[in-house]
Amino acid sequence: MTRTVHALLEHQALVRPEAEYALAVAAEPATASDAPTRLRFSDLARSCRQVATLLLSHGLQPGDTVSLVMPNGLNTLRLLLGALHGGWCVNPVNLLSSATQMAYVLEHSDCKLVIASPDWAERVRAVLATLARPIALLVCSPDMDPAHDFLPQATTEMPAPRPDALALLMYTSGTTGVPKGVMLTQSNLAANALSISTEHALGPGDRVLAVLPLYHINAFAVTMLAPLAHGGSLAMPPRFSAGSFWRQATQAQCTWINVVPTMISYLLEGAAPQADVSAIRFCRSASAALPPAHLQAFESRFGIGIIETMGLTETVAPAFSNPLERGQRKLGAVGMASGCEARVINGELQSVPDGTTGEIAIRGPQVMRGYYKNEAATRESFTPDGWLRTGDLGHRDADGFFFVTGRIKELIIKGGENIAPREIDEALLRHPAVLDAAAVGIADAHYGQDIMVCIVLREGAVADEAALRDFCGTALGRYKTPKVFHFVSDLPRGPSGKVQRLRLVDWVTQHAST
Repeated sequence: MTRTVHALLEHQALVRPEAEYALAVAAEPATASDAPTRLRFSDLARSCRQVATLLLSHGLQPGDTVSLVMPNGLNTLRLLLGALHGGWCVNPVNLLSSATQMAYVLEHSDCKLVIASPDWAERVRAVLATLARPIALLVCSPDMDPAHDFLPQATTEMPAPRPDALALLMYTSGTTGVPKGVMLTQSNLAANALSISTEHALGPGDRVLAVLPLYHINAFAVTMLAPLAHGGSLAMPPRFSAGSFWRQATQAQCTWINVVPTMISYLLEGAAPQADVSAIRFCRSASAALPPAHLQAFESRFGIGIIETMGLTETVAPAFSNPLERGQRKLGAVGMASGCEARVINGELQSVPDGTTGEIAIRGPQVMRGYYKNEAATRESFTPDGWLRTGDLGHRDADGFFFVTGRIKELIIKGGENIAPREIDEALLRHPAVLDAAAVGIADAHYGQDIMVCIVLREGAVADEAALRDFCGTALGRYKTPKVFHFVSDLPRGPSGKVQRLRLVDWVTQHAST
């Protein structure tokens, strides 16, 4: 059984060396003279050995961590997969991170080298200059130029990594706002690549449009790793564009698409496809809850069925999936357990009967090893008998379908990205005019959720929304800057003095009407 990314890749290079694994898709319509850059499985295997030579030349040994600060591109694929193939641990850094968050991740991850694209190089250098330990920086383009390859000639054949070797360190926001490094092994990654391929009956003839960023677990597992399991391919534009999406999917001859609910929202508002999309067998939605109305509207308008799924960074993306057969799916359900076991537990960590609401728990080969250098968080995330506690409230029906009804944790899920509200609070509290602040998620047509914040100003202090919005943009980055600001005289608190965050939306509405 193939239990490592190394084994998956070597198998495809052996059985279909000339088959395409990835091709670059232009942001703008290509002319007749523009030939897309393509990466065959044999090319990928060769570049893996080149990446190993590159990392060794920078003093990294297998098992060390290399961080990437790069947007999507074929070189980004080659670097990630080359490091995985050779037994290194990769740490893709979220490009939505603020400088403070990036500094924390690079320091905490113990990375030995950061590889950054040219447009990120200056910012990364500034971050590295603030750290106590030296970290090397390598700058290279995310896009391949076949005539000028930056990778050296391969000089070393690396031994295959062990299935239990740490392969991916991906940071995700926690309820405290401090990112946690999710430790995923070679075996974890290979298990879910195989599971995704099996769940959707994917094969060598299938191609996915890869518009999600590779620093997100969804894209990393579903669009990058799964084709290594089933021998298919991916078509990679530089980024998602609602205006170019259907042209890119049809010109690249994609047979399936993988998106998040935010993208579905934008596609519904965009123009109708100008080409025949009947070759696209299904659309896969994940990373956040998809409103049933959006699912029905998408299927009605485009004639493409949506398979709703759900997973976590801690489970290498999907742990639940609706069936491939359209008539067997359930509207509003995240699906049945996929490649793992799942159950619903109560406060005593015992299973509850079908139809009873509780916390969803997961056990299986794709479940993480734990959180990097955070034993306390690891212990809190597992039951004594080894089930991962997801923090999601929901129930299972008699047919085995799971429904998520809420979250135990107070994370805001904006466009599939987890944002800790306390992180917003603490950033605003650094402003000299702010006495208190509390952020919460609010419904948003495009992102699923966006951010509202309630602010109490210091007596005599002056700060308007524009000033605080600019402050948040610097401290948090544009993506985490609240959409809605409310200036209030106090905040709702419980008996212990803790802000009752989940009451904020109703509380603001009530106060606005009085």
